[in-house]
Amino acid sequence: MTVTPPPATATADAVFEEYRPLLLGLAYRLLGSMWDAEDVVQEAYVRWAAADRAEIRVPRAFLVTVVSRLALDQLRSARVTREAYTGPWLPEPVASDAFGPSQTAELRDSLAYATLHLMERLTPPERAVFVLREAFQLPYDEIASVVGVTAANCRQLHSRAGRHLAADRERFRPDAAAHSELLSRFLDAAQQGDLAALTDLLSEDVVVWNDGGGKVRAALRPVEGRENVLAFLTGLLARYGLGETQLVGVNDGSPAVWTEVDGGRQLVTLDIRADGLIHGIFAVLNPEKLTRVAPRS
Repeated sequence: MTVTPPPATATADAVFEEYRPLLLGLAYRLLGSMWDAEDVVQEAYVRWAAADRAEIRVPRAFLVTVVSRLALDQLRSARVTREAYTGPWLPEPVASDAFGPSQTAELRDSLAYATLHLMERLTPPERAVFVLREAFQLPYDEIASVVGVTAANCRQLHSRAGRHLAADRERFRPDAAAHSELLSRFLDAAQQGDLAALTDLLSEDVVVWNDGGGKVRAALRPVEGRENVLAFLTGLLARYGLGETQLVGVNDGSPAVWTEVDGGRQLVTLDIRADGLIHGIFAVLNPEKLTRVAPRS
């Protein structure tokens, strides 16, 4: 038998559901993990349901504060776990429509996969200030109440985060068609073992990250530098080949390739800079991180 909740509860649930995509997006940007983001948002719902809503003048501000603080606590403990992770830790990719339509360029950019990867360099307070300021445009005094420092300290944290992420500011953001075309050229050159074509596409300081998480076989250290990356890619494909490939949209809508190597599924996405060259190749092989981006059959 279905029990209809009292009107007050129904209204509270409706308000929370209205903000759920925003809250998930916020938690995901802070944590780089959809699994953890969902846990944080669920805990926020518990606190929202137990709160005296007569004291809450602005539900959005209350919920953003709760989620941010919960995510900060989670991020501090997650950093310890990630240091013990088998091989490089990469963010969990998500479908480009995971949080509904992105409304601003700032929201899209903070969701870009390369940006999330770079944000792993930041301390938890730096990351929180950067996300809340850059993506959600909150004033420093509101951010200060979330992070638990002064507004002046928030400005310093934001400036420091910006310096850490300076390389990301130079990223070139081609449209989806141009990005897909470059990705296709990269795949064709790799499959054919065309070293000249690959060399033309890769920057001298290109890095490949492989995240197997100890679940599947993957390189345990980043592969750095064009020559090493060329040797790694050509050797890998000569030995195992490349299975069927399919382009999918991930995170901010950027194209990525869903493919199979050595019997294991993986998602590969690229970091393209202002010079139009590939500076980063991210390969997510850990099956636990692929459930959100599997192509719909």
